[in-house]
Amino acid sequence: MFTNLEHLGLAVNNLEAATALYTTLLGMEPYKRETVASEGVDTVFFRVGGSKIELLGGTTPESAITKFVAKKGEGIHHVAFEVSDIRAEMQRLREAGFQLLNEQPKRGADNKLVCFVHPKSAHGVLVELCQEITSTDIEVD
Repeated sequence: MFTNLEHLGLAVNNLEAATALYTTLLGMEPYKRETVASEGVDTVFFRVGGSKIELLGGTTPESAITKFVAKKGEGIHHVAFEVSDIRAEMQRLREAGFQLLNEQPKRGADNKLVCFVHPKSAHGVLVELCQEITSTDIEVD
């Protein structure tokens, strides 16, 4: 079950400049910075009410974020929703005909298991499912 709008992911060309801009815009410092080496991305998170803004900067030319910015420019990259059971939601979405970009949930930023729904399945929007990692999820890479 989808439980919350978790965050909006914004792809940026220069993470430090974007962080400074959003710090001023939102009137607050980010609460977390993190590298997700497996995805070739650096992230910066801001809390805004019950949701978050995630700034994403590619760290390699092969990174999906680097390619996204080169092709489409900076802007909204994805919409993320908190789910209570990511595996059950993945199964439900597959059965409903959605194309998932992951066979299994994987580790993402901010202590989350994540899975992405292909934009072709969601009217051009990349949708991310997020579930907080617990001790029972340690085996997930």
